[in-house]
Amino acid sequence: MRKSLSIFMLFMAMAMTLSMTSCRETTEDKVEDAIEDVGDGLEEAADDIEDAAKDVGDKIEDAADDVEDEIDKATDTIS
Repeated sequence: MRKSLSIFMLFMAMAMTLSMTSCRETTEDKVEDAIEDVGDGLEEAADDIEDAAKDVGDKIEDAADDVEDEIDKATDTIS
């Protein structure tokens, strides 16, 4: 009986140890996944910002061209 109780206690201790290790690994996996998700989100945000900056630059160029055309028209009618 004593031997059975000792084996049972050993089994329970092993089960608890393994369950804690499993939980820790699961938590670490979740943290690593969250870090990767944040990294992916930052990359997407950077790409979006870059695209927006290009769009703004294109619009500024278009506006400058329009202003230049208007100035040319105005100076042509004066001359």
